[in-house]
Amino acid sequence: MSKYVLDFEWHFSCFILVIMCMAYASHGFAQRPRGHHRPQTIVSGKVFSTDKTIIDFATVYLRGTNFGCTTNEKGIYHLKAPAGTYTLVVSAIGFDAHEQKIEISEEKQNKYTVVLKPSVTELDEVVVVSNGVSRLKRSAFNAIALDAKSMQNSTLNLSEALAQAPGMKLRESGGVGSDMQLMMDGFSGNHIKVFIDGVPQEGVGSSFGLNNIPVNYAERIEVYKGVVPVGFGADAIGGVINIVTNKNKRNWFMDASYSYGSFNTHKSYVNFGQTFKNGLTYEINAFQNYSDNSYKIDATGVKHFLEGGGSQQNSELVERVKRFHDNYHNEAASGKIGFVDKAWADRLMLGITYSRSYQEIQTDARQTVAFGEKFRKGYSIMPSLEYRKRDLLTKGLDLVLTANYNRNMSNNVDTASYEFNWLGEKRYKNGSLGEVSYQDTRSYNDNWNATVTANYRIGKAHAFTFNHVLNSFHRRNETIEASNANNIAKVTRKNITGLSYRMTPSEKWNLSVFGKYYNQFNAGPVPESSGDNQNYYRNTITCSTLGYGAAGTYFLLKDIQIKLSYEKAYRLPTNEELFGNEDLEQGEFTLRPEKSDNLNLNLSYNRQFGKHSVYVEGGLVYRYTKDYIQRTTENVSGTYYGAYSNHGRVKTKGYNVSARYGYGNWVSVGGNYTEMDVRDDEEFQETGSSRPNLSYGSRMPNLPYKFANSDISFFWQNCGKKGNVLSLTYDNLYMHSFPLFSEAYGSKQNKMMIPTQFSHNLALSYSMKNGRYNLSFECRNFTDEKLYDNFNLQKAGRAFYGKVRVYLGNK
Repeated sequence: MSKYVLDFEWHFSCFILVIMCMAYASHGFAQRPRGHHRPQTIVSGKVFSTDKTIIDFATVYLRGTNFGCTTNEKGIYHLKAPAGTYTLVVSAIGFDAHEQKIEISEEKQNKYTVVLKPSVTELDEVVVVSNGVSRLKRSAFNAIALDAKSMQNSTLNLSEALAQAPGMKLRESGGVGSDMQLMMDGFSGNHIKVFIDGVPQEGVGSSFGLNNIPVNYAERIEVYKGVVPVGFGADAIGGVINIVTNKNKRNWFMDASYSYGSFNTHKSYVNFGQTFKNGLTYEINAFQNYSDNSYKIDATGVKHFLEGGGSQQNSELVERVKRFHDNYHNEAASGKIGFVDKAWADRLMLGITYSRSYQEIQTDARQTVAFGEKFRKGYSIMPSLEYRKRDLLTKGLDLVLTANYNRNMSNNVDTASYEFNWLGEKRYKNGSLGEVSYQDTRSYNDNWNATVTANYRIGKAHAFTFNHVLNSFHRRNETIEASNANNIAKVTRKNITGLSYRMTPSEKWNLSVFGKYYNQFNAGPVPESSGDNQNYYRNTITCSTLGYGAAGTYFLLKDIQIKLSYEKAYRLPTNEELFGNEDLEQGEFTLRPEKSDNLNLNLSYNRQFGKHSVYVEGGLVYRYTKDYIQRTTENVSGTYYGAYSNHGRVKTKGYNVSARYGYGNWVSVGGNYTEMDVRDDEEFQETGSSRPNLSYGSRMPNLPYKFANSDISFFWQNCGKKGNVLSLTYDNLYMHSFPLFSEAYGSKQNKMMIPTQFSHNLALSYSMKNGRYNLSFECRNFTDEKLYDNFNLQKAGRAFYGKVRVYLGNK
């Protein structure tokens, strides 16, 4: 029997064993006498808007519990919960969430009428129900939302949480703090733009990357796939991720947690704040991550040294070794102070964020050499401003202004007088200093971001949105190298302006049309001649273009919705693609913007039958991209660097499906499957050339094209005591093998492939006193599967983690 069949049977057996254990445990708890639970009382009411319009399909739930429902077509809601004091939360598409303290009594009627205010921007239109994934129901854009609150007892960071969304794949180059890319419907990295509360995160520094921010930081995570609303002002052809934090008025609160796990990994988080009766509010966030990242990997030529430029990978013998120079830690703190609900501002906040990081560099871009002293460190400081006002000067005109300035420094150090092998042994270098090349470079990066978004509503059926985003980047290097390139500043400025019109003639359908203007200015050093690494001159490039698109949605039936969207989109090169990171990433100053025709079709079904809830979704994706910006690797003296280039034409066709079933507050089970066919569609090697491109029609290299995930969770309410919840979750991740390089080259036996991978995780969580005290335990990759990603870089095997979390004050 083949190795692959045995592997499949092993993973399948693990899956069946876990499901049987969970089912048995669930059955055991379910057989408890009914008298164990306290009787539940009905809470009801009606939900209106400020203009007295009934709001149907609003989400109503009691914060910190799994008691919830939605309003019917008359705006009426009914839910059941034990008597006690709760926070009632009501949210709906296009409205700000409402929270109020309520007292549920067994001796009287519990009726609460709620009035919702219209939201300021389109960015707040996602409705999240407790436990899981929900859709942006009436919007024409293909968007979902992940409920981050349900994951806050886990040790996940924001990027790991996003991997649970349909069509999403997390790609990492190693352990804690390693380079990370998110893949969405065949696009990855810079094709996907990240926002926090609608503010672009370009240039914020690695310390504040999604793979370093704990999931507790967010209330929900919005994922816009393909065509995105003008309100983001983004040059994204893959999609947008928007991290939404809790902006509700709260009395004093504190959320604190600490976790410890394998490879000496420590993570901690604290968030506290308060809103006073006069509208003054403040909030503090702080977190840190530390890990030795000392997991084992497979390596060849483990006893070989770099030998003055020769690759260590000159031995076929594969040996298991421990990473020995991969320590990472980062610390970040942010504070905000301002006013809410004033006559002159709904929200005015001033903020300051500071972060720093230290990262040891273990290997190159393809895990072919071992470094023992090379490292990188840096810091970032960022003041910010946020202003929001509804009905500014006239009814229906809403305004949002944001601005931030980010000064960050990155210091790349490679001054070693020794070279190392994979066993951690070292020997003195006879030649020049430095494991790759001698450097002690400080890069000072200045980033300016400013956004303005204005929404104007005309009645109930018409709305206009105007958005403008300015992003400015300036880098200055200080180094010991002799090149004059460091005296020439590296500069890029982006201006993106958008205007959209939305028509909503009825509850059954709506349509949005929009246009965007893109402009970019770049300036930087260019060598005076090919191969000249000493003499550079300043070159400038300016480009501008127009994009446009439309999105529509229609309810075929009450529970069946179809969405169709198209965009002529452009993506401007980022500062890292243009200028690199002054270390193992090489930039390309002459990169052209990507141009893409994006088409998305989506069909969804969402229905609740008593305690049963069913959600099914399927989507088709088509992209035709010109001047596709591709990341590859280049070998320079035995060390592999990341590099960027415009490839030409790339065609993407694919689909994804997802489904989820829930039974009351007891069980949730679901999964996602994605298959994307990303092909080289460039017929000739160069523009105007007659030489055929041998990889024409082949899959683009180093891109996963078939992957899936599934999960099942069980919840035991009032376990041990009223207000306590025990939960058990199993989830898995599957990725089909894919080519490391173009599949058009080499024989079938010699092709380098990233192998098929199937990993499994378990998590047990116990929440006490309605979420005040929380304990959790996780085992990730419990079958110890060998996991690979980005150019064959190996990730950690089996790992264990524990977490303690305390929440005090008002939720």
